[in-house]
Amino acid sequence: MQPQIKIKRIYESASEQDGYRVLVDRLWPRGITKERANIDEWAKEITPSTPIRVAYCHIPEHWEVFKAQYEKELIQNDHLASYVDKWEEYPVITLVYAAKDEQHTHALVLQEYLEKHYSTRKG
Repeated sequence: MQPQIKIKRIYESASEQDGYRVLVDRLWPRGITKERANIDEWAKEITPSTPIRVAYCHIPEHWEVFKAQYEKELIQNDHLASYVDKWEEYPVITLVYAAKDEQHTHALVLQEYLEKHYSTRKG
């Protein structure tokens, strides 16, 4: 089964429509308690590596390079398959992130990658 994959800032309130909530930031979000985060899982292993995250520095002009580098990391990520297998059992997965820029966030890259992966996966 292919889950619906959503993304949402961690600073927005959790809702039942979020389904299984996965924090996809390498660092814990500032000002958020574990209770307020209301996450089911923290998937640090599939987040952008520190070198590409630091080089990107949330500068929109660096977006295309960052996106390509992160996609390459996802292809080579040994941990991703175990997450994909586990998440198949949930109808909705919400990837939760902290970045302010909703148009240039790694969560969008991960969402797109996962949607493609699930749609081409053979059951």
